[in-house]
Amino acid sequence: MTEAQGTTGATGDDTTAPGYARIRALLAGQQPVVLDGAVGTELPRVGATGARGSDERLWGTRSLIDTPDLVLDVHRSYVATGCDVISTNTWGLASALASDGPRLWDDAGAPVHWMDIARRGLRLATTAASEAEAGHGHVRPAVAFSLNADVDSPDGRETIRLLARLFADEPTPPDLVLVETLSVLRPSLLETVEELLQIGLPVWLSFRRCRHGVCGVYGEHWGGPEGDEFGRAARRFEQMGVGALLVNCIPPDHVAGMVSYLRDFSDLPLGVYPNLGYFTDTGWRFDPGVGGDEYARMALAWREEGAQIVGGCCGTRPDHIAAARSRLSGTKPGHRRRGGLDDLEPGGNGRAQAAPPKPWADGRDRRLFPLPFPDLAVDPGVHPPDEASFMVWRYLFREGVGAHQRCLDVGCGTGILGVQLALNGASHVRAIDVDRRAVANTLTNAFRNGVDDRLTATVVDLFPWTPEERFEVVVASLLQQPADPAGAVSTHRAVDYWGRQLVDQLIGKLSAALAPEGVAYVMQLSLLSQQRTADLLDAAGFRAEVVDWAMFGLPPGAAEARAQIERVEELSDAYHLRVGERDVVVAYLLEITAKANGDARSARLPGNGGGRGR
Repeated sequence: MTEAQGTTGATGDDTTAPGYARIRALLAGQQPVVLDGAVGTELPRVGATGARGSDERLWGTRSLIDTPDLVLDVHRSYVATGCDVISTNTWGLASALASDGPRLWDDAGAPVHWMDIARRGLRLATTAASEAEAGHGHVRPAVAFSLNADVDSPDGRETIRLLARLFADEPTPPDLVLVETLSVLRPSLLETVEELLQIGLPVWLSFRRCRHGVCGVYGEHWGGPEGDEFGRAARRFEQMGVGALLVNCIPPDHVAGMVSYLRDFSDLPLGVYPNLGYFTDTGWRFDPGVGGDEYARMALAWREEGAQIVGGCCGTRPDHIAAARSRLSGTKPGHRRRGGLDDLEPGGNGRAQAAPPKPWADGRDRRLFPLPFPDLAVDPGVHPPDEASFMVWRYLFREGVGAHQRCLDVGCGTGILGVQLALNGASHVRAIDVDRRAVANTLTNAFRNGVDDRLTATVVDLFPWTPEERFEVVVASLLQQPADPAGAVSTHRAVDYWGRQLVDQLIGKLSAALAPEGVAYVMQLSLLSQQRTADLLDAAGFRAEVVDWAMFGLPPGAAEARAQIERVEELSDAYHLRVGERDVVVAYLLEITAKANGDARSARLPGNGGGRGR
């Protein structure tokens, strides 16, 4: 270890931090350095009641105003464990000084100044440390002035400058500065660390990180793998003169592998102090299964990996620290590696690689993750599939509709439905659309999915179209948009007042397009009248059953036609839902069969000519 590593900050002058000399000697002698445990979570245990509902970023700092005697009692309890470093109850001060941070002084009842709070927090910790030296039977621990990650901000720079003034004026300054719960490696962090080092005290940095990257208090990961980025940052911190690098405030089971990972990059003293609890809306929750003996066992494992500094964060108590202190006494930092390839590969020194999970599948044993969705291109000018079309596609996929049957896709668009019918095993699919671009797009997607030998697409205008053959399955997800005649331009086609022209045209031609025992799957929005659909189907000799439905926000075009939609709903049984400020439409998938075929359900059974070729 070089002269600057883990010792004196940027200046290398021990006279600025006399209490740090013992810490430096312990590290040089390969002896363990034991930190205290949590202060903020201990305060409620000893009766502190000064916390308020909005104090999460302050983390018990308000107790310096309300119950300073209890803060001193917590410090004393950790001094009694024989730990080597105690931290001030000032973790939230950087947040309190931030422009968007909670204010300690807003409801204190009297003027309260940030510098006074910082000074009190420092003096309480140094008092507890000095008492140990004055005959309480314990060696004086070093005092670490604690700050959180909010110090890495424009407001945080001001915090650092104020602290430099405070430390210079105090008769007993802290022995080091500990910046805790850092996470993201922002470009500004290096500038922040430089300013901290200019104070002249040793600076320790602690991060919420594990082998997977940035890690939260519950073990959640905030980003993807980042390779060696954190390790390279550790090297930069060492070169700058940072005293030690630690990880904290993550669950104990996420600590493994961090020390050996960082050791590949840096010779800095390395440490860990995980949490055993976390804060919820109903208060603090702690892991009741981790007592002192269990925590000491985990501490020994971190020591075997090479940890030189061990302590505790949220939820750790004096009994945890005392047990760890006892177990670590006389040990040397080990060199055991965790979290590398040896722990991942079968036959390595660690655990064998876990067997891959059983894939999520449906009742047909088809893999659902990832979902076998068709490979669809959406050409310029072609309307992409909307939520209603996705609902129809899901049903066709789930039920295997179309297998071994001749199928018709009306208003094919991108071909999402026709392609799925072919993928389901249809003997042939004919796709029709009035837009040449949609027809070309459908043919492209048939090729992309390897079904171009069983799918044809042609330009057809549904209005004058006369079906020239019958199909066993017909599918359609057609545009359904009520339109105001007052705003219509001159056209050969009547304005779609009710929004159902295409649906009505299809119903009128099903008798010629659908085989006698065939089935049609037609999507209808709730913006259209159920009664009108039922009347048209009955007149044509068909019956309908809802086999699926979905809810989604009104399409963008529908929002612009709100007045016309309201007219249609006043004049018919059409409807949509109002959920808060959102307009919601219901899409129904109708299964249409000839009334002569009896119950629609029996028409779907295998061997009965139904649409589900299972």
